[in-house]
Parts: sequence; structure tokens; C-alpha cells
Amino acid sequence: MLEFDDIQHFVLTRVPAVTGRYEFLSFQEPSQGRGWLAGIIDKVESAQAAAAGIEEGKRWVSVALTWTGLRALGLDGGSLASFPEDFRQGMPARWQVLGDTGANHPDRWISGFAGPDLHAIVILFARNVAERQRSTEEHQAYRARTPGVTLLSSLDVDAIPPFDQARDHFGYRDRLTQPPIEGTGVEPTPGSGPLIKAGEFILGYADEDGPPAGLPQPEILSRNGTYMAYRRLQEHVGAFREFLRKHGETPEEQEWVAAKLMGRWRSGAPLALAPDKDDPALAADPQRNNNFTYAKTDPHGYATPLGAHIRRMNPRDTAVNIQRRRMIRRGATYGPPLREGSAEDGVDRGVAAFVLCASLVRQYEFAQNVWINDPNFHELGNERDPIIGTQDGTFDMTIPKRPVRRKITGLPAFTTVRSGAYFFLPGIKALRYLATLSESAR
Repeated sequence: MLEFDDIQHFVLTRVPAVTGRYEFLSFQEPSQGRGWLAGIIDKVESAQAAAAGIEEGKRWVSVALTWTGLRALGLDGGSLASFPEDFRQGMPARWQVLGDTGANHPDRWISGFAGPDLHAIVILFARNVAERQRSTEEHQAYRARTPGVTLLSSLDVDAIPPFDQARDHFGYRDRLTQPPIEGTGVEPTPGSGPLIKAGEFILGYADEDGPPAGLPQPEILSRNGTYMAYRRLQEHVGAFREFLRKHGETPEEQEWVAAKLMGRWRSGAPLALAPDKDDPALAADPQRNNNFTYAKTDPHGYATPLGAHIRRMNPRDTAVNIQRRRMIRRGATYGPPLREGSAEDGVDRGVAAFVLCASLVRQYEFAQNVWINDPNFHELGNERDPIIGTQDGTFDMTIPKRPVRRKITGLPAFTTVRSGAYFFLPGIKALRYLATLSESAR
């Protein structure tokens, strides 16, 4: 049984928040960091508490720490060394594995993310802007009472209206596919695949390979925790719209090109089930909108191109051992929407997302390295993910079509990495353990 009373709500509960704020912190002294943590733990809801109060809840708090943050709290050397190397190194040092080259390189990230001073993130989700402001002011006042805790940077996030469906700035519907986790009580929708062992996402439980092994020590620190990859991706909406106009003579053809890049129409209807035209009713039906595979019905990508975003990020029955590659995704959009018909205005807007998994190497980094940025994915030869891949104008996009396929050459970059980090999201008991570390444990 999953210990819902100890797992942070952020892992398993999608709260009804339409806005929020991410605050990135640094601790000057271990005792100061522990003092801050001790005073905020009671604000961090478990999955059990959040689910029980989902109707009445207005604000939700989550806390996660980098490896240097754990060290800054005074965690002993043995425990620090028990964390996997990828997490210890941190995201900036993994830039080659992740394909963060050119404009995406950590040297070009927002200040404070490429060095060792980033220690913690506080995620403040809220039901509305007024509640976000209240949460922000409360945390600001609290930080003022806890010296030695520095705010490195912050980011306000807001859903794009209307709020009935989550969408990104490109107009695509989001949050359509989430892995069904064993023990959560969630029944897989058709096409979502079988239940996945909880240990693929939450430490301390059996995974698809068997009982838990090689976990960070002591057990109280790692149990019910998870690793979290944070990525802030700027979306170049003006460039995206210009690309669609260039490669589509009519609005209908532009929508077709947009669907081929993603693998879904912007309504969320999958090309695998609606290859010729959009079907909003299909998109709105959770019993149908994920009920498809690729190997037998579309092996050559005539419906969903082999290099389309959703086919890369979840190859389904065309991938080996797919159960060990799945990830939980959370996050939100930031920045104001670009008005229809407007040219690129230079305003920073995009997606600030979190990927949660039990192994950054096996799940997140594999997806970045092989599924997103490998030019030879599905033996394509010279392609990367058209939406979030590292594009420099030298890669292509193939759209299989009878009798002649269509190849778009020289794809521009539609997204740019602005910042990123690897965090550990502890369980509630682990947060209390960290807050009570003594100076002698250093």
C-alpha cells in the first residue's frame, strides 16, 4: 500500500490550481536552512490531505531540494554520497547528455541556475491570482523572519484561458497522457497501458524490476520521495505561427502541419484515430483519446509521423521496456499569451514543467537523449523532436504520405531552455528528518 499520508501531494494529486509561483532559494548556513524548512513543513500537504480537501483547498505548497541543498542543510557525507551520480552532478553538468547545446547551454540560462547556490524550490500553487498573491506575501514575510534564506529568482505561472482545458502557448491541449500507477486506485483509461509499479516513480516501493534497491540512505530520507527534473522552456510562438504559414497555404493546411508536428490536433484528438481532420468530440473523451498504438496500425507513420512529438515522448508498443521509461509530468505555462495575428513581441512566455521519476538516468535523461534528440530515432536519420528538441536549423521533419512523402528541411527552434535543475522531492517524514539534523551530523 502506498503511504499517501507521507507522499507530497505534488507527486500524485493534480490540484485545481490555475496559477502559481515557483521560488528558488539559497541557504547561507545549515541551521538557517533547517530553520526555514522546519517552519514550512506544516504547509506542505500530503497526497492524502490534498485529496481529502480538494474541493475546499485554495493553496498548495511543495518543497524540493537540490543535492547541494541537501548538503547546505548539513546532511552527512555518507548520505550525500548514497544519491546517484546524475543527481549529485545536477542538470547543468549533464548538458551533453541532455543535448543542451547552442542557445540551450547552461551558460545562457537565467542567473542562479548553473552554479551550486541553488538549494531549494518552493512551489506555491493557487486556485486564483488573489490566493497566489496571499501565498506569495505570506512566504515573503516568513523568509523575512528566517535570516540566511535568499531568494535567487522566482517565476509566476498562469493557465491560459479558458480554464476548461490545459493548453500551451502554441495552442495544443496538454495533460492528456499520464502513467497509471499501481496502488493509487486509478484505473487505466483505454490505451494508457497496464498499471506501472509505484517504484518507477516513488522511492521505497517495488519497481518493474523487483524490490527497491540502492536507495539513498538512511531509509527515512528516501522513502516516499522522488527525483524531479525542472525545465523552463521558452516557446517562440511568433516563429511557430510563421512556420505554419510558410508550410501551409490555407488555415486548414496550417492546422494539418501543426498536427503532424505534435501527433495530435490542437484540440487533443490523436492523428492515430483522426488522421484526416480534427475531431474535438474524440479529444474530449478520455475513454477514446488515448486508445491507440503504432506498431500494427501505423508502422510507417502515415497517420502519426515517426518523428512527431507524442510518438517520441511515448512510443507505446514500438519501444522496448516502455514501463521503465514512463514519467509523471507536472507544471504550467508562464507569460502572457501572444494575440492571434500578432508578430513575435520578444516577451518571454513558455512552459515551466517538472518531470518526476525514480531514476533520472533511466527515465528522464533517456527520453532527452534518445527519444527527443537522437537524429536517428526510428532510423529517421536527421531529425529531432520538432517541438522540444535541440534545433539549430540543420534538422528535418519527414511527413510520410502516399504517393510521395513530404520533407520539411531546416526546422527552426520553437523552444529554448531558459533554466533547469535536478531536485529531490522528499516525503513529509523526510522533510522533518532534514529539518532536525544536528550540526554534529555535518
